[in-house]
Amino acid sequence: MNWYVVYTKPKWEKKVAERLNEIGVVCYCPLITKTSQWSDRKKVVHVPLFNSYIFVQVEEKDRNKVFEVTGAVRYLFWLGKPAIVKNSEIETIQNWLSAPADYEVSLEKWKKGDKIVLESGPFISQSAVIQEVKQNYYTLILESLGCILIVDKKKG
Repeated sequence: MNWYVVYTKPKWEKKVAERLNEIGVVCYCPLITKTSQWSDRKKVVHVPLFNSYIFVQVEEKDRNKVFEVTGAVRYLFWLGKPAIVKNSEIETIQNWLSAPADYEVSLEKWKKGDKIVLESGPFISQSAVIQEVKQNYYTLILESLGCILIVDKKKG
């Protein structure tokens, strides 16, 4: 089964995911822990990693079942077709979110344009291209995930 991206009403990600699970649709709403500061207190809250997006795993024929839940707006499309997310990409997000805050990173003398494979951390086994080499950090492009990673040289 394919993973699809569903656009939700703003701030409805967790509610939509919960209701989809209740009707038997496999879904994933990646959450991060954040400390929010108010004038009188601090509170630790779990907020979605992607605002207004959740991932659902359904058969092509059952895609409209998602809209039985209030808050699900539409599917995300890419080149005129519903965007499909690979299992490996979902697993990478899950691994990244479950990784410890600190992990070992060993760095070698890299230069701009080098192609590497990450050997540790939440993006282990991902290919990357060195975009920038600065005194205190490297900027890497993870093309398969469509994101940029900044690696602090001091932690290596």
